[in-house]
Amino acid sequence: MGFFKKIFSREKKEKLDSGLQKSKEGVLGKITRAIAGKSKVDDEVLDNLEEAFITSDVGVDTTLKIINRLEERVARDKYVNTAELNKLLCEEVTDMLEKPDNGDGELEDFQIRKKENGDPYVIMVVGVNGVGKTTTIGKLAWQYKQAGNKVVLGAADTFRAASIPQLEIWGERVGVPVVKQAMGSDPAAVAYDTVESAKAHGADVVIIDTAGRLHNKVGLMNELTKIKNVMKRVAPTAPDEILLVLDGSTGQNAFEQARQFVAATEVNCLAITKLDGTSKGGVVLGISDQFKIPVKYIGIGEGIEDIQIFRPEEFVKSLFLNE
Repeated sequence: MGFFKKIFSREKKEKLDSGLQKSKEGVLGKITRAIAGKSKVDDEVLDNLEEAFITSDVGVDTTLKIINRLEERVARDKYVNTAELNKLLCEEVTDMLEKPDNGDGELEDFQIRKKENGDPYVIMVVGVNGVGKTTTIGKLAWQYKQAGNKVVLGAADTFRAASIPQLEIWGERVGVPVVKQAMGSDPAAVAYDTVESAKAHGADVVIIDTAGRLHNKVGLMNELTKIKNVMKRVAPTAPDEILLVLDGSTGQNAFEQARQFVAATEVNCLAITKLDGTSKGGVVLGISDQFKIPVKYIGIGEGIEDIQIFRPEEFVKSLFLNE
């Protein structure tokens, strides 16, 4: 289902560039050193680029894929000079990435197309504690509300003592209701109540928080499955998104979290947070490529507005080009 208009304002581009500044400096610096003194892209440049990408947390498999694409391009074009390299990288890397479904151009960012049956659009958020899960939920709630949607939050992380109060604080800050039960309650019951309440009050978007326990626990897998199943009793297509939140600053550890959660539940989109505070933004490229799950949202700052719909072409340009 596509919901997002393919527009990118100057303000959004400036925020993206600012948020990715540390990663950009790291990646561009390594590319510059890789091609120093070279006039064309040859085997030595490709070897140097391979090292540059691996040390930028792109990941070995994705790095090799990028290098293979560059080798094919060089062989096809016969001569590729280093001045063209960054533009060439943008084209090849963008083409590799899983593309989020950005719709048919009719809707702005974070607007929701109403379902014919009136059911809300349900986002179930998963991820380990500490990755910025609750903050991401709050920022998404703000963005969806700013776009004119009626939003409801569900506090289905009943395992961690601080999770419900934290979500309530975000609910108050954004001005959206939070459905909750007592600490230790059945998370699936909270999710059920949230979707039922959202339907009764004509809400457009439901965002469900879930427990961020260790991602290798079988119990969490069973819990997430139960939450999905009970929501379907109220809204048959729920959840529309199973959103895995990953901390971009953890680099390769984010790969392992993604691997575990993809095995545990049917993740269909990703949010990668804390990209503004790290030089490891290359992890977005590797995770998107390796798991074939589109990155849908990126966190690029601490402000409530500093979350964006992920646009592969703009992201890659921001990393590789000085514009």
